[in-house]
Amino acid sequence: MTDSAAITITPVSTDKARKAFLDVAYRLNAGDPNWVPPLRAEAAEVIDRDRNPFFDHAEVQLFLAFRAGTAKPVGHISAHFDRLALSMPPKQGMGPGTGNWGLLEAEDEEVAAALIAKAEDWLRSRGMDRVLAPISLSIWEEPGLLTTGHDHPPTVMMGHHDARYQPWVEAQGYAPAKLLRTFEIDIRVPFPRLIQRIIASGEKNAKINVRKVRKADFDSEAAIILDILNDAWSGNWGFVPITDREVAHTGKKLRPLVREDLIMIAEYEGEPVAFMMTLPDVNKVIDEIDGKLFPFGWAKLLRWLRKPTNADMRVPLMGVRKNLQNTRLASQLAFMMIEYIRRAAVKEYGGTRGEIGWILEDNQGMNAIAEAIEAHVNREYTIYEKAL
Repeated sequence: MTDSAAITITPVSTDKARKAFLDVAYRLNAGDPNWVPPLRAEAAEVIDRDRNPFFDHAEVQLFLAFRAGTAKPVGHISAHFDRLALSMPPKQGMGPGTGNWGLLEAEDEEVAAALIAKAEDWLRSRGMDRVLAPISLSIWEEPGLLTTGHDHPPTVMMGHHDARYQPWVEAQGYAPAKLLRTFEIDIRVPFPRLIQRIIASGEKNAKINVRKVRKADFDSEAAIILDILNDAWSGNWGFVPITDREVAHTGKKLRPLVREDLIMIAEYEGEPVAFMMTLPDVNKVIDEIDGKLFPFGWAKLLRWLRKPTNADMRVPLMGVRKNLQNTRLASQLAFMMIEYIRRAAVKEYGGTRGEIGWILEDNQGMNAIAEAIEAHVNREYTIYEKAL
């Protein structure tokens, strides 16, 4: 327990404290019209060491902040380090001695400063000498602090943070390490003629086959996507291998959102070499039910999941095998997958808007593809770093 004149920081170690931890975000963000309350069951799963496979290879401590004279917590944070991340080359962003904090929620700057200081102390006590933050909790979940795009709600699986947090974090000595971007596009508008010609050329190439994912073979299709993903992203900044258990866990969670015509696998000479995953944006419905399945939210959510309508789309993951990256073929396959998904999103789901990301600021290939289809940056997330 750490005490200051006005604020007490306590570790979360009981079921009661975990429930209090969960309640903080809903209470502090209730007045933000662009914050989408997550389903409470999913929020609880994130911090449950028995259900979240991130805990298989990470050490995590949650903290609650209390102001003197008040019973309700006024903020929370996680401090953690990922053993898989510690084994990565430092030139890729992670590496030995790199810890993280995340899940930051704070009533004011004083609370934020106390929480961050406590997380740093915990990381130092575990031998960490550097922080990358916020990362909540895995790099595959919600990395970065929203620093541009507070004026509209996030799409599925994207974070949203109070605009005040940026100066509060930077005041604690944190400097930007990497910028992550999302791109927005009106999917009702056909792509430029040059892109259409590239797609048409690919369709004439007998060596190329772009197909829908087969939901009936979900496990084997997921294995193909994982294999491409770990190869395609292995050299990226911030990369941490995703485990089989994490894939199974994520697949189970996302399965209700999976639509065969929104996930594409590209094959070249019969071998899977690229994929693109698109999810209908369930956040609109979750916002309408205020993150609560009971008593009536489950029925509305279930109806929408059976047939998503007027659905915005998000592309959270895309990958091309490393040996094809920075080639014309890689771009051609990407444009073909994007176009086929765009058509299905408009025709089958009434989609009008698509979002691609996040994309690293220095990922030249993906940034070029986004610009070529006339997408524009709509949100930016900053991952900060600090030496301990």
